[in-house]
Amino acid sequence: MAADGRETGRNLGLEGPLERAARAAVATPPSLRYDDYPAEVGKREIRISDAAARIANALHLHLD
Repeated sequence: MAADGRETGRNLGLEGPLERAARAAVATPPSLRYDDYPAEVGKREIRISDAAARIANALHLHLD
């Protein structure tokens, strides 16, 4: 029954933690070179909803 479960998982493309760890152990490590990373990384925009602004104002937390 355990072998059937492993084979089913393999056919469905499901991996367990041991398979992921084994694959990560033999994968190439990420680069440490500065040139391999982009120089400009955009910041995410944070939006504050009207409801959150009202709550913050009621608590005297000023969101600018």
